[in-house]
Amino acid sequence: MAESESGQDKTEDPTDKRRRESREKGEVARSKELNTFIVMLAGTGGLLAYGGHLAETLLELMRMNFSLTREVITDEKQMGVFLLISGKMAIMAVQPILLVLVIAALVGPISLGGWLFAAGSLAPKFSRMNPLSGLKRMFSTHALAELLKAFAKFLVTLAVALVVLNKDRDDLLRIAQEPLESAIIHSVQVVGWSALWMAVGLLLIAAVDVPIQMYQGRQKLLMTKQEVRDEHKDSEGRPEVKQRIRQLQREMSQRRMMAAIPTADVIITNPTHYAVALKYDPQKGGAPMLLAKGADFIALKIREIANEHKIQVLESPALARSIYYSTELEQQIPAGLYLAVAQVLAYVYQIRQYRKGMAKRPTPLGDLPIPPDLRRDQ
Repeated sequence: MAESESGQDKTEDPTDKRRRESREKGEVARSKELNTFIVMLAGTGGLLAYGGHLAETLLELMRMNFSLTREVITDEKQMGVFLLISGKMAIMAVQPILLVLVIAALVGPISLGGWLFAAGSLAPKFSRMNPLSGLKRMFSTHALAELLKAFAKFLVTLAVALVVLNKDRDDLLRIAQEPLESAIIHSVQVVGWSALWMAVGLLLIAAVDVPIQMYQGRQKLLMTKQEVRDEHKDSEGRPEVKQRIRQLQREMSQRRMMAAIPTADVIITNPTHYAVALKYDPQKGGAPMLLAKGADFIALKIREIANEHKIQVLESPALARSIYYSTELEQQIPAGLYLAVAQVLAYVYQIRQYRKGMAKRPTPLGDLPIPPDLRRDQ
């Protein structure tokens, strides 16, 4: 069972975040044996498919270069031309096989672990230059497993090669008696089939190595219970951090709320426990809007700011409680309170006219019409 540096057993399945971070670092399951098998299989397949064309091209090159006259051999310019032609023919002959090998070299690594480009893995790691770390890796369990795997690969390949050579012994001896043209074609076929059987032998090693690499990769991703808890806290947010953020949000909201009080038309109070600030803009239309509300200490601050800016303060406990509990900041009051608030705003308007000497003193407000579903007793 895997064990962490802290001594705790890694028994928990890796989280999605752990898998994602590991992949970003380039830490995914890879099998060199699978890559070797795919490349060798593709190479032998390409050799068997295009071997005939390759053999014919080699014969043509031999005929062309072994039939040069003395005058051509002693002429540097003509020899240069023949060299370019021979090189072009050789490249064109092996090009299909090389293309197959390139594709296999790309497909092999992504067949296990998928396509991945991790820029972080390209960064130099000076810890790898430490001789002590290098010696530790050389004599580690992983190094021993790699040595055993390489030895097993050698034995399997040797066994397959011996079987193939023994099977093709008569063909190999017969090649020496064949004409040059047929001997070259026959040699390509024998080499191709022999390499194919060796690649099949590598399949046995790859079939064992792939599950091992997947298991080891999963073991590296296992987490302790404490790591899972810490990651959950980091992803969800630590309670103390979240509490601090909420506190800062409340403080910012209160500052904005207090800054809006001087623009209010009226402050309605409980008279001491609750206070709400309302504003009505006839140009925008709609219903009056709640600019600020508070209880106890905040209600006291609202009344102080209102007095400083000479905002009308009215006592209406039932209406103050109804607005406080039914309306959010910077939202319009509910339709059920339209009539009551309209009477309050009309009264405030009459007070202003009276103070300017343009109207007689208004009569005090009586009971305001508040629907039963919006009433709050306390």
